[in-house]
Amino acid sequence: MPIKAILTDIEGTTSAVSFVFDVLFPYARKHLPAFVRGHAEDPAVSAQIDAVRRESGESDANIERVVEILLEWIAADRKATSLKALQGMVWAEGYRAGQLKGHVYPDAVDALRCWHEQGYALYVYSSGSVQAQKLIFGCAEVGDLTPLFSGYFDTGSGHKREAESYSQIAGSIGLPTEEILFLSDVVEELDAAREAGMHTCGLARDGGALAGHQVVGSFGSIDPARY
Repeated sequence: MPIKAILTDIEGTTSAVSFVFDVLFPYARKHLPAFVRGHAEDPAVSAQIDAVRRESGESDANIERVVEILLEWIAADRKATSLKALQGMVWAEGYRAGQLKGHVYPDAVDALRCWHEQGYALYVYSSGSVQAQKLIFGCAEVGDLTPLFSGYFDTGSGHKREAESYSQIAGSIGLPTEEILFLSDVVEELDAAREAGMHTCGLARDGGALAGHQVVGSFGSIDPARY
C-alpha cells in the first residue's frame, strides 16, 4: 500500500533536543511556579492541578506542594500529561510575549512543505502536549507551519513506546497502519510503530544507527514514495 500519511516526532526529529532542554524546560521551570499560583482558580489550570494530585497520590496537596511536585517532575523529565499541559500553558504565554520562538530544522521545514504540496497528510505525535506542539510549529522561527498539519497526538493517545498507541492513532487518522510512515529518533518508538504495522524511518542527525530501521541524517533524504 502506498504511504498516504506521515506521522512525525518532534524532539530530535523535526526540532533540536537542545531547544527543548536548553530553552523550553528552563523557561517552564522558571515561570511555572508563579503561573500555577496566579491561575490556580482558572478552570483549565485547576483541572490540571487536580490531575497532579491524583497522579502523585497526594490528594490533599496544597498549591505549594503541587508546585514542588511539578518541579520534581520537570527535573526527572517525567512524561506526565498534567505537567505537559501546564508547561504548554506557560509556554503559550512566552510565545505570545515573543520570548520564545519554535525551532524546526530547515530540512524538516522544506520536506514538510514539499510533502504537504504532494498531498501527504501530516501529523505530529510527541510526548509534549498538543498545545505545546502547536506552539512550536505555530510560532516557529520561519513563521506559522500549522497549516501543513492535519492533526496532533500526545500521550493522551498512549505512551510512545507501546504499539497500541500507534494503532489508536491510525484509527483516529482513518487509515490502516500500513499507509502511515512514522519518523523518530528513538528506536523504541520506531519498534512500537513497526509492531503496529506502520512503516518507519529513523532520524540520526549526528550519525549512528537505530537498529532494525532505515536511518537518515536529515528529512531531505526521506522519500515517502519508496515505502
